[in-house]
Amino acid sequence: MNILFFLTPKSEVAYLYEDYTLRQALEKMEHRKYSAIPVLNKDGEYIDTVTEGDLLWEIVRKHDFNMKEAEKVPLKEVTRRMNVEPVSIDVKMEDLMLKSMGQNFVPVIDDKKKFIGIVTRKEILQYCYDKLNRCEESRES
Repeated sequence: MNILFFLTPKSEVAYLYEDYTLRQALEKMEHRKYSAIPVLNKDGEYIDTVTEGDLLWEIVRKHDFNMKEAEKVPLKEVTRRMNVEPVSIDVKMEDLMLKSMGQNFVPVIDDKKKFIGIVTRKEILQYCYDKLNRCEESRES
């Protein structure tokens, strides 16, 4: 199964650049209502994913932290609690499903390591649900 069928392309995905500040990340995540968001470098390569928890713990570690201070903290200095590895476009569906079990989305990169989009856990679950229904229907016939 070709995972491009499930891909939400980069043009439709919110992402951050690694030189964005903590404040910019917070604002974008709040605006989009995301709990996790991919981080790219200026060449468009996937670096990692930052979560609300990562940002929260960065704030907690710095006493008396405020939004003015957040303008000075680059995302690359925010410690990540989880390592969200991307997959290549030729990943097997089984591997994609296993990766999605622990995260809301799976970042996808091309052969040149450029970020091209995400596959959401929702899309994978929908695929599995549809496949299960087709199996049930064929049993009943």
